[in-house]
Amino acid sequence: MRPLTIRVLQRLRTLNHWMVAQFARLGLGILRRLPPDKALNFADRFARKVGPWFGRHRVALNNLRLAYPEKSETEIQQIASDMWGNMARLAAEYIFIEQLFDFVPFKEPPGRIEVSGIEIFERIAAEKKPHIIFTGHIGNFELLPVAAATFGLKVTAMFRAPNNPFIAEYVFNTRQSAMGDLLASRAGAALALARILENDGNVGMLVDQKFSHGVPTTFFGRPCETSPLVPKLARQFECDVYPAHCVRLPGNRFRLTLHEKLDLPREASGQVDVNRTTQMLNDVVEGWVREAPGQWMWFHKRWNIAGPKRKGRR
Repeated sequence: MRPLTIRVLQRLRTLNHWMVAQFARLGLGILRRLPPDKALNFADRFARKVGPWFGRHRVALNNLRLAYPEKSETEIQQIASDMWGNMARLAAEYIFIEQLFDFVPFKEPPGRIEVSGIEIFERIAAEKKPHIIFTGHIGNFELLPVAAATFGLKVTAMFRAPNNPFIAEYVFNTRQSAMGDLLASRAGAALALARILENDGNVGMLVDQKFSHGVPTTFFGRPCETSPLVPKLARQFECDVYPAHCVRLPGNRFRLTLHEKLDLPREASGQVDVNRTTQMLNDVVEGWVREAPGQWMWFHKRWNIAGPKRKGRR
């Protein structure tokens, strides 16, 4: 392809990203003028109508049919609709995250936020050693670092930036103002996480994304590739690994749960078994998804298997 053609295509791609970002900002700006509950409910209804127009909807339906062969087509369509509502709420909640997070420990009755595992949060915050907390794209997973900060637990959260650079900038600025330290998932991120753990810090990671050329695993009984980063870091630093997840409750409420640390599989040498631990993380997330299937992002191409790595030219 000629250099001029490449430059033109790049500029068109940038223009497309900019236009999409402006449309998204306009929509969020309109929602910001509404009270939080009305804004979230409107975003939910709108996404349920518009989501099926996109190609990703077909990906979601196919994934659901393969994951739940026992479910009827009506049930599959309902889960997909719930998924779009959940994703729209998540986007809108960026605007109101400080208003929504009203958690006060031991308050009765609780506000919008319920937290299970308070004693675990407090214990980890008091320990002078590294910890890894992992979660999946369930409910509003962005609330977990905010909850940790409530208990004096500083967590550096690794995130994957959106492909659209304009939206990525907006999301990063919004996240950082509410959630503290963030680390983009890109080259050098693993080394940065290692430094944090080496200094007895805490890291938070999402583990339910496709990872090309990762560890062969299964998710919902289907082959997939999964990042071995959490098990490798746990093996290197002998740090505890804690599952945490969020689910939506009726009335725009949330339940955040920090579970007890996992008993990680080990090799005969006593070191963490990377492959079996990677599968364990998948199994934990699958359990969460089965409890609330409409709150996971089924349009993600989780089960795509990458082809063999190309060898460099000699």
